[in-house]
Amino acid sequence: MSKSLVAVVLLTLSANTCAAGPLPLSGLNILVLGESHMSINTYLISSLPDELAEQGAQVVSFGACGAHPDDWLKTKSVSCSGFRIGTEPVRERPADIAHTQPIGQLIGKYHPNLLLLVMGDTMASYDANTKPKSRVWQTVSALTDEIRKQGIRCVWVGPAWGEDGGRYKKTNTRAKEFSDYLSTIVAPCTYVDSLTFSKIGEWKTFDGQHFDKRGYESWSKAIAHAIMSTEILDSIKR
Repeated sequence: MSKSLVAVVLLTLSANTCAAGPLPLSGLNILVLGESHMSINTYLISSLPDELAEQGAQVVSFGACGAHPDDWLKTKSVSCSGFRIGTEPVRERPADIAHTQPIGQLIGKYHPNLLLLVMGDTMASYDANTKPKSRVWQTVSALTDEIRKQGIRCVWVGPAWGEDGGRYKKTNTRAKEFSDYLSTIVAPCTYVDSLTFSKIGEWKTFDGQHFDKRGYESWSKAIAHAIMSTEILDSIKR
């Protein structure tokens, strides 16, 4: 190949690279915290970090089964937990060593500039006769107060549709009522309404609450696209 042809090829590749520009989430160092959806290898933690990383973000993910938001202000034993650094394999922790970690410690270690919280189903208390609004407000406020002190941008992802019944007695009526309420109390976090991502019954579950592989992959893509929307992306990159 002649030197002139090599020069043309290199110039073309350089132009294409410049035209492509940076990925939408480049520059974001995201700390993801969640409940059971972010704790088990085959759940959301297996696909959400990949979607975010594919768009240029650096991601660290932690989940704790049954954890409420204020449980992330301390170390609390839980029935199961998991974590994932970037897109490395998920590391699950069994009940004897599973626990939450104080969000302040995680921020100090990983230095995120965006918090992504996937929390809702645990707080919704689907098996309770009454909606625990007072307890929900207390646990959410405790965490958002700490986030406000830390001065870090935050996105809060609410629960998705499930299937009525099952092990956790989830109902879509309660999911809608709870999501509507949660959206009003998570400031300074930006709320992402997962109920807008699918139709009832579109994402299949095996217990009424936790999705199959296809459902979790769909939820992951929807969350990533929501974060990349102009409204949210502009607010978290300001």
